[in-house]
Amino acid sequence: MIDRDQVRKVAHLARLSLTPEEEAAFAGQLSSILDYVQQLEALDVADVEPTARAIETRNVLRPDQPLPCLPTEELLRPAPDREDPFFRVPQILQDG
Repeated sequence: MIDRDQVRKVAHLARLSLTPEEEAAFAGQLSSILDYVQQLEALDVADVEPTARAIETRNVLRPDQPLPCLPTEELLRPAPDREDPFFRVPQILQDG
């Protein structure tokens, strides 16, 4: 069981200021967490392989394949403003 003095010490190390009510609440919550960890430590996991995920995943992306694109003139036709073969947009960075 975590007591309030231990909560105060951890809060001090974490540079947190807690009210007495928060200290009492955190003491109970941290005790519950440590009790649960003790339950997990009792499990025999010697034959369980380490995993990064609970279920196996694999890459479902299709391979990249170049495809023909539209001509530049057709792409730029609906642009409200353009400069040579580019879209013209408002300047957002200052010079210098």
